[in-house]
Amino acid sequence: MSDSTAFRRTGAEPTSPSVDFAMLEPREQLRTLLERHVVGRPFSELAAVTFDHRAAAVMGHVLLDALEDAGWSVDDFDAVGALTAAAVPLVSAMIQAAASRGEDLDGFVMDFVYPSIKGPSIQGRRVVLLDAWLSEKSYVQTSSLVTLRNGNELGLDFSVVEHEGAQVVAIASLVGGLGASAEDRRTIEVVNPVTGDRHELPFVQVFDERELRG
Repeated sequence: MSDSTAFRRTGAEPTSPSVDFAMLEPREQLRTLLERHVVGRPFSELAAVTFDHRAAAVMGHVLLDALEDAGWSVDDFDAVGALTAAAVPLVSAMIQAAASRGEDLDGFVMDFVYPSIKGPSIQGRRVVLLDAWLSEKSYVQTSSLVTLRNGNELGLDFSVVEHEGAQVVAIASLVGGLGASAEDRRTIEVVNPVTGDRHELPFVQVFDERELRG
C-alpha cells in the first residue's frame, strides 16, 4: 500500500504514517497541516491549508477558542472581517463554527477598490479583523505591498471600518509573528490615515510562527 493510499484511508499525513490524524485534538490537527507550509518560508497565504477540507472543519472553532481564551467570547463581537483574500475561508469557517454553537456571527471582506466593505452592514457593530498570517514579513494586499512595520496598511483597514460605523474589538490571525517577546505580540498599533489618531488594538494569534518552525 502506497503512502498516499495510507493517507486517504487513515487521515494521517503521508510524511508521518504513524500519526493518526483523526485522533488528534482540533488545534493539533491544524498545527500538523500548517507546519508543512510555514517551515522554511518567510511568508505564505496558507491557501493550501485554509482550503483543505480537514482544516476547514476545525479552524473556525480553533479561532473562536483562541479569542475566548484571550477574553472575547462570541457574545463580545458581532462580525468578523477578512483583511485579505487569504482570510476569506477563515471568516466562512468562523461563521459556520459559531452557528454550530447556536451563535449568530456575520462576516465581511475589506474592499479597497472603493474603500468600504463587502458583506452585511457593520454599522454600530463590534468586529474582529482577521488574516491568515500576520508577521513582519507578511504583505497586506491593499493598494501597495507593504509590511506591517513599514507603512502599516492596517491603519487603512481600521479607518474604513470606523467609517462604516463599527468598533474594532481585536485583530486575530491563524499564524502570527509580530515581535520577539510575548508582550510585543499582544497588541498592534494602527494609525488612522485620515485623522492621524493612534490606536493600540489587541492581537490574538492561534500559533506563533516560531512555534510551528520548532
